[in-house]
Parts: sequence; structure tokens; C-alpha cells
Amino acid sequence: MATHSLWKQCASSGTHHLITHSKSRVASHWKPSAFLKSHIVAYSSFRSENNSNSSPRRPRTFDSTSHRNKPVTVNPHLDTAHLSNSAPPVRDWDKKNLIGLSLDQLKEELKSISGVKSYTAGQIWRFLYQRGVTSIDEMLNIPKSIKDELSENYTINYGRVVSDHVSPTDGTRKLLVGFKDPKAMVESVFIPMNGPRGTQCISSQVGCSLACTFCHTGTQKLLRNLTAGEIVSQYMIPAKDYGDLPLVKNAQRNVSNIVFMGQGEPLYNWRNVKQAIEILTDKDGIGMPKSKITVSTSGVAPGLAKLAELGGISLAISLHATNDNLRDEIVPINKTFPIKVLMEACADYAKKMENCNRDSQRITFEYVMLKDVNDSFQEARALADLLRDIPSHVNLIPFNPWPGSQYVSSPRDHIVGFSRIIENLGVPTTIRWPRGLDVMGACGQLKTTYDQEQLTR
Repeated sequence: MATHSLWKQCASSGTHHLITHSKSRVASHWKPSAFLKSHIVAYSSFRSENNSNSSPRRPRTFDSTSHRNKPVTVNPHLDTAHLSNSAPPVRDWDKKNLIGLSLDQLKEELKSISGVKSYTAGQIWRFLYQRGVTSIDEMLNIPKSIKDELSENYTINYGRVVSDHVSPTDGTRKLLVGFKDPKAMVESVFIPMNGPRGTQCISSQVGCSLACTFCHTGTQKLLRNLTAGEIVSQYMIPAKDYGDLPLVKNAQRNVSNIVFMGQGEPLYNWRNVKQAIEILTDKDGIGMPKSKITVSTSGVAPGLAKLAELGGISLAISLHATNDNLRDEIVPINKTFPIKVLMEACADYAKKMENCNRDSQRITFEYVMLKDVNDSFQEARALADLLRDIPSHVNLIPFNPWPGSQYVSSPRDHIVGFSRIIENLGVPTTIRWPRGLDVMGACGQLKTTYDQEQLTR
């Protein structure tokens, strides 16, 4: 009978406590075993069948999800005052990124941290860009007290790789890199050359405002400029992956060149692009030679003088036509800076580069080959004549198709013939055959195509 009373009490009260003899404690928040569940259900059924004065009741079961839509009882003895006034935890995205700060900015940030010496900023700088550390804790010769304070408010963040595609045909690697705000994603491409070395093609904006008709990026509206840190991170990711970091003195770099030829117009985000270049070329940091960095512009003529101030950075001009009528159509910025104005700015740039290396003095002119649009042999002769007085090199680029594009590439033989005409008239010319076509990573194909809706699910 004692046992019967025990089961009766458990079943009728519905408590989750195991009642034992008086010397045992009540086990709070105890969950019944399958054995006990079965006996409780059996007893409830027995009681329903044998109690004629009570209406039949559904057997009581213990559902682990039953608490979800019910109020939770709070222990009255629990002091929650300190919880309500406490600040939410700080996430990495909410912290300031050390990547992208100039050395002077880093020194300024460290002024508020006790124990910092005059050389501490230089130590941190070398850890970031020579050692390639990704955690403040990895800065071994920085005092723990300083690292603890840094960790509270700062982070080392290269962004997140949302997608990573490698071409099985030529090894071109296209990364989709995301940053703090969910929609801020850009494509960045590593283009292998001879052996393991290659060129990293970097984006400067999320989208583009110029709407060049042959360029896939031009169909994506401009969302915002990238920060200096977001630009530098597009180098740091492959540099880490391919073993360039930590830096080894006199070692050959696998990411040996950087070109600002990705998404966006670099000269319309000059403040951040300039700071990124200064970080990439700093001799106490990454130390990339200036001659190994190329900035490509669609023709922002006034910006060329600003680029010249950096001294030694290579320049590329997206020309694509030799007369204003055609260039107005396919490169709309020509309406603001027509060919004559652009060529004068190029000539001034070349003069300012006379004391720099030969590669920096010579300007690369990019020319996409569009069948029956800009590819006549008359255009080839006009192009050579236009560039006659400027130290120049022509890159002929077969048009790389993308969904919805209205153009077709000129035939291969025609491109070769076009090239020979220009070279015979004294202008060095290279045909830049497509790389990364099968991963939509070729010139003119970049666009953030990741489904934005997936980011909010």
C-alpha cells in the first residue's frame, strides 16, 4: 500500500520529483526514466478505469518540449540585479579591426592602453603583416596586460570566405569574401602564372557606379566603398593560404603581384585604396614592391595626379575605344572625362613617373575585343596613333561572356591580326587570353552573385 500511495501521489500531482524515504533528499528538476514514465501512465489508466465517480482523463506523459510556450518560474532567491544592468557580450564584428589601420592610426589607438611603450605599435605592426597572426594572443612578446586590453576592443579579421571556386582547367581561384554587414561581399581572384606564383585581383567597392556595358560588375549597383582593411584582407587571405606569411627574407612570393581590377572604380574610393597600398608596400610590414601593384581606372582623369603622388605604382587605363562617340556608349564615364582629357592626364602621369622604374612610367591600355563594335582594323591603326606619344603597352582582352550580355568576342584570328597591326606601328601589345572562364572569374565577369536571401534566413 505504501508503494501504491507513492505512485498515486506522483501521478496525481504531476511533479517531477522522486519521493523517497525521509532520510533521502528530494532531487530537484529530476527527469523521470522511461521505466517510471511507463508505470505512471499505467497507474493513471488503472485509476481512470476503476474510479466511476471521476471522468476519464488523458494519461499524463512527460513532454520535453512542453515548457516552450509556458512561463518559466524564476527562483525568488536568485539575485538578477547584476544581470539586467550588464552590457551584452562584445562580438568580433563589433570590435575595431586592427587590419587596415595605418601605423600612425595604430599608435593613436594604443595611447589609451596602459603599459604601452614607444616601440609597441611597431611590434604589433610586424606581427600583423610580417608574421600574419590572426589572434592577438599570438603576439608572443607583447605583455599579457596589453594583449588583454587589446582583446576587449580590437580584433584581427580578414572577413569570411563565403565561397571558394578553383578552375580545374587553369587553376584560377575565385573567392567571395564577406565582411561585417551581410550584403557587403566582393569577389577577389587569384590568377596563377608560371609555377606557384600568381596575381591577386582585388576589388575596391561593393558593386560599381560606372555601368560599362561590357562589364558584369556594371550591372550591380554600387552598395558602398570598401574600407582599407577590407581591401588589404583580400591580399592577406591568399597570402596566408599560399605560405607567403610569415614572411621569409629574400623568399619568392607566391602572391607576387596585386592588381586593382576587381569590382568597383579604385579612384572613386581613393582614400581607402591609398591607405591599403601604403600598408601593402610598407617596408616594415608586407613590403610589396610598388612596381608589383597596378591600379586600373575607367578614366577618372583627375585621379591620376593623386596616384602619381605615391610614386612607382603602375597604372592601367580601361580605354576600349578610340573615339568619343563609341566610348560614350560602352564606357559612360567618357561623357565626363572624354578621350582628349584622359590622354592629357596620362601624358602628365608618365612625365611624373620619369624618375621611377620603367614599368611605372609605362601605362597599360586595356582594350576589350567586341565583335563588330570596336574591332575593325581601322580601329587598330587609330589606337596606335592615339598612344604614339605616351609610353604605353596595349592589353587586348577577348570579351568574356556573362549572363545577359549583349556582346560577342571577336574571333581569335581577328584578335591576332588586330594585335599585329598595333605592334607594327610601334606599340607593344599583348593578348590577354581568358583565365578562369569556367568559374566566372575572368576579366569583366565579376559580380556578387551569392543569394542575399540566404544571409537573412
